[in-house]
Amino acid sequence: MPAGYRLADYTIVRLLSVGGFSVVYLALDDDDQKFAIKEYLPGHLACRGDNGQVTVQHELDQEAFNLGLKCFFEEGRILAGINHPNVVRVANFFRANQTVYLVMEYADGRPLTRELEIAGGRLDERRIRRWFAALLSGLREVHLHRLLHLDIKPANIYLRRGGGPLLLDFGAARQTLNQRSREFASMYTPGYAAPEQYKSDMAQGPWTDVYALGACLYTCMGGGTPQGAKERAVKDLLEPASRRFVRHYSRELCELVDRCLDMEPERRPATLMEVQKRLMDPDYSEPVVLSEPQAVTHKLAGWLRSLTGSRSS
Repeated sequence: MPAGYRLADYTIVRLLSVGGFSVVYLALDDDDQKFAIKEYLPGHLACRGDNGQVTVQHELDQEAFNLGLKCFFEEGRILAGINHPNVVRVANFFRANQTVYLVMEYADGRPLTRELEIAGGRLDERRIRRWFAALLSGLREVHLHRLLHLDIKPANIYLRRGGGPLLLDFGAARQTLNQRSREFASMYTPGYAAPEQYKSDMAQGPWTDVYALGACLYTCMGGGTPQGAKERAVKDLLEPASRRFVRHYSRELCELVDRCLDMEPERRPATLMEVQKRLMDPDYSEPVVLSEPQAVTHKLAGWLRSLTGSRSS
């Protein structure tokens, strides 16, 4: 939509982002308050016509488009009922132009991806624990409303200026926990998507978001984007946090990350509460300080593992 376009009670200012299933705009209401408006527009199914209406390109795609539209609207309805400082607030949602729009708060700050760039790719343990404990508080509230996020990644974690972290862009949250349909194929982010998101015969649940949280923690500890679950299922080359980050982070944090990133859902932490409690626990050990010979051995072992693709049990 062009700048100046009038959409219900809002005026479009500019385009913010384009994703696989949606487009996000900066908009102003009649009081000049800023909002981010998210439009359901799956590019592989539909396009915008000259009249501004969203139309499905092929008749065979209409059913998939409608299912996504229904889930998108349901997502808006649920999020509008959640008032939590660590979850993006949906102020309004409505239908127009043959699609659905979510009107969300516009927060001043920057994404976690940018914060990591500024910090040189690694955050200190205290900040990691504080920010992710807060995010888990918000995510627990989301799960209580029977909604999964399913696309937690650093780009979807926003750090308010002078405030706490904000979980946003429920771009893959198409199905509430009580829905069984898997007809609408979500787009997943490699490295952060859990293995069950790639397999139709594996159930998704809170444990799926736990995997993504573990991947985000791994990234914040300096590991970059972890090896994707799809690739790990073939040849697991992901070096455990308890081995890779032993000199920079506590044993407790490293072990928690490894549990969250377990390929088997039943071996991950059973609840978000458990993860949050471990992050909030002030009694954790100091990083291990290796002697020079130990450090050399440690690096050599990691190099050999990268060649063989082996991983200790």
